[in-house]
Amino acid sequence: MNINKLNKQLFNSLMGFTHWVTETERRNIIGKPFMRALGNLTLRVKKASHKSTALEAAEEWQRMFPSKKMVPITRIEEKIVYAEIHSECPYHGSGNLEGCHRMMEYDRKMMEKIGSTFLVVKSQAEPGVTHCQVAISKTTAGLPSEAKDRVAKDLTKPTPRELQQ
Repeated sequence: MNINKLNKQLFNSLMGFTHWVTETERRNIIGKPFMRALGNLTLRVKKASHKSTALEAAEEWQRMFPSKKMVPITRIEEKIVYAEIHSECPYHGSGNLEGCHRMMEYDRKMMEKIGSTFLVVKSQAEPGVTHCQVAISKTTAGLPSEAKDRVAKDLTKPTPRELQQ
């Protein structure tokens, strides 16, 4: 078995546990430090380095995964790079965007070292979303809303029916 297949098997085998420790706010007492430690381990094993542009940072983030096909870059703008996460997600269709956000602490930890901001624009936890969409930037200016914030805001808006009453 080659190193990439082994890396992918290890990555996928941890999904169940990382889902469990990030699923609730209470368990995240263990989850957040675990996800950050896992991100730190990945940074060390893959020998990540700080990057000076959003595109370089996105490519370095991509390199941290078992395969670039798992996390393809989909759009490059002047200051923001968009990518998707194609790996199977235990939060898929669950509606638990907070859990998804907690699980993505892994990626945020890596991006701290790489030197960029990472946020989830669309989450597989949302109904009908097949791949997470993420944004990577050197600054927070001009970034779209995070999925968990956008959905929470939409849930607090009155429905057309409520407006008529």
